[in-house]
Parts: sequence; structure tokens; C-alpha cells
Amino acid sequence: MKKRKEIATVFSQHKIGEEIFDMWVQTDMANDAKAGQFISIYPQDMSKLLPRPISICEIDKNKEKIRFVYRVVGEGTKEFSSYQKGNAIFLLGNLGNGYPIAEGLHKKVLLLGGGMGIPPLLQLAKELKANDHKIKIDIVLGFREKHTFLTEDFKKYGNVYIATDDGSIGTKGTVLTAVDELDLESEVIFACGPTPMLRAIQDYAKKQQKKAYLSLEERMACGVGACLGCVCQTNKEDEHSHVKNQRICVEGPVFEAQEVVI
Repeated sequence: MKKRKEIATVFSQHKIGEEIFDMWVQTDMANDAKAGQFISIYPQDMSKLLPRPISICEIDKNKEKIRFVYRVVGEGTKEFSSYQKGNAIFLLGNLGNGYPIAEGLHKKVLLLGGGMGIPPLLQLAKELKANDHKIKIDIVLGFREKHTFLTEDFKKYGNVYIATDDGSIGTKGTVLTAVDELDLESEVIFACGPTPMLRAIQDYAKKQQKKAYLSLEERMACGVGACLGCVCQTNKEDEHSHVKNQRICVEGPVFEAQEVVI
């Protein structure tokens, strides 16, 4: 189904961490949504013209609900955090390409998430497990400190390991530090997180000769590819402009690791 605008309804919302909120939205966009996609949410305050892109955390197709786990970083997300059950919420979705689920089936899979790159991996783990119940999924989640979130949710689908910058819980260091210390083996890597983390995973995957898929984080204006505000360089030539650029909001946000320059 093509992307569309919709006035949906907030089903529930609660705070799960410092400026981190967990919101379920009732919307028939759930019928077509998939792991790795995102939805742009429009503030009701008309002084804020641009929508805020927020990754899909979890999908409940049976009950037509989509879950967002997001951090308050500005006035738009601050408004969203005030929404309560029954409030109207203005959506544009579903956007982006999503993770290639088939690439992970029947293989040893490693999920690497950092910070607010963690939520999109939950639906990915859920879909991988639903399509291959024997799949081995190792999940490494990176946090700055001991204040974690979503770890219990991930345990439904795989082995969960924690890495923290300060060593207050789990491995001290990055997600790749944990992969090395725990000697985690994989055939395919799926990752989402800040750019330095993704760059390190890209290098790791190349050295280890592993297939990896990265969901890039980038500021977006329109979210539909018209403004060209979230362009990244790749090794693929665009058929229209004949330059090696791709729009993260349309051709991404998920890219095969070795095809993108980050």
C-alpha cells in the first residue's frame, strides 16, 4: 500500500526512562508496516511545520496497533509526550524500505543496537522469530549507563547482552566490544544506532567478510524524498541524477553495509 496521511488514535503511553516514552497508536497502517520502517508524526502545534520521523518499534497487526519508543529531544517530541489515550495523532506512513527479513532466515543472526537505534530492532527480532522459530538470534544493546529499556521485550526472541559506556552493567565499552568479549558468532548482522557505531560495524563486517545491514540515522524534513535533505553517498549511481547518492528516507533507511559511505 502506498504511503498516506492518517488521523490515528493514541491507545496508550507511559514514560520508561529519562525523557524516553513508550506509545502505542491505533492505526490501520499496522497492516502494511514492517520492521525497519518509520512514520512521520505531525505536531498539532501549527507553528511547527515539519513532521518528526520516528522509527516503528513494534507492530500488532491483529489489533492494528503500532508502537513507538522515542526520546524527547525538541518541541515536537515534547508535544507527543503529552498525548494521552484517546488523543488524535497525525501520521504519514509507512515510510522507508525496512530490513530484508529473508536475508536473516535460517542463519545465525546478530542484532546490534545503540541508544535510540534500539527500538527498531524489536520488530525485526519479532519478525525473524515468527518466520523461523529455530533461528539463533544474539542481541547486543548498547547504552550509556545502567538505565536500560526494552531489554525484557527482546528476551522473548533471542539471547540479550548489554554493553554500557561506563561499565555499570554488562560489558564496558561498545556493542562490538561485547561481541568480541563474548565471542558471538554470526552470519548476518542487522544494526541501528548512531553514525560512529554504524561506521565501526561497517568496518567490522568488511574485515570479517560478513553481510551486514545498517539503518542510518539522519535529520529529515519531508520524509518522502522531495527535499533531498537526507542524502547519503553510496556506490550505486542514481538513474535520474547519475550521481552516487541515495535518499535515506526513500531508498533507506536500511542499506547493505558495503554499499553506503558513512
